[in-house]
Amino acid sequence: MELRILVVGSSGPSQFSLTNSILGREEFSKDVTSIVQSRKNLGDLAGTRVALVNGPNLYGKHLSRTKMKTEMKRCKCLSAPGPHALLMAFDLEQICPNDVKTPKLMVKRFGEDALSHTIVLLAYEGDVDILALESRVSTDWHLWELIEQCGGRYHVFNKNWRDRSRDKELLQKIERMLATLGGQHYTSRSYGQAEESVRKEERKLLKKRAAETEEAWRELEQQYRGEALRWQMDAYNNSVGAEIRAKAEMDNGWLRTSLAVGAGLGLAAGAAMGMAMGAVAGAMGMTMGGAFGGLMGGSAGGTAQVAIEHLEDRVGPHATNFNTVFINRFFRPPRS
Repeated sequence: MELRILVVGSSGPSQFSLTNSILGREEFSKDVTSIVQSRKNLGDLAGTRVALVNGPNLYGKHLSRTKMKTEMKRCKCLSAPGPHALLMAFDLEQICPNDVKTPKLMVKRFGEDALSHTIVLLAYEGDVDILALESRVSTDWHLWELIEQCGGRYHVFNKNWRDRSRDKELLQKIERMLATLGGQHYTSRSYGQAEESVRKEERKLLKKRAAETEEAWRELEQQYRGEALRWQMDAYNNSVGAEIRAKAEMDNGWLRTSLAVGAGLGLAAGAAMGMAMGAVAGAMGMTMGGAFGGLMGGSAGGTAQVAIEHLEDRVGPHATNFNTVFINRFFRPPRS
């Protein structure tokens, strides 16, 4: 069985150090502290095949709200139909009282029951006495409060990805957690949406490749017979299926909806700003300014969410302001 693991970080490089540690290779360099697009990597943890997904840090301030929302959806598509474990990573030497709030953000991003599948991972560096680390965990009030929110489950790991001495222990902790949950992976309404959209995209891609697939089958039938043919057919079908699944996870209708909303928000922001600037020139200037601004805003796409936030700050929340009413009425992104 492939173990689906979602690695989450609040800020900084901890989740990427953990990813390297689990995979046993340097997938992320030491200077990586954040990513702008969710990623999946395949590897091995103590003899068990794992699919490990990284999304942006939960406190990724370099991303607009629209981009963050899209990438939260993407990491769910990459770990659909749901992760067996969510690993929440922190640097043991840099953890602060504010990190105690991270589980609440996990619930906001992934659903009310997400913490039941979560283990806190604490990174250390160098040759450290594990017993001393365990003692620190039990005596640090803020640290223990963080861990208690995840059912008291935690694990310490070395930032040096070449040190795989604790891999088996981590796997056992994941397996014990799953056993208490009946062996079921985590799921939620949004994960249901993710899996449904991925499967729908898979069907579309398979249909597009139908002719190519049939041609490949005919070629295999000319070259092989009996058991050898069945083996080759299965290998080909599995390869195509894996390729299509990977494409569908990265690009599907659910994700495209988020991107379209971002583009619409950009269009609205540009139009509103253009109309505001054109108002000084009268009705014609307002119309032309709105059209020009709309084109400019639309081309900005999802990143124009930031422009809307700044625009709303300027015009204020008053319902009598035309720009605010226009944006709120037609281009407010749907709640997740």
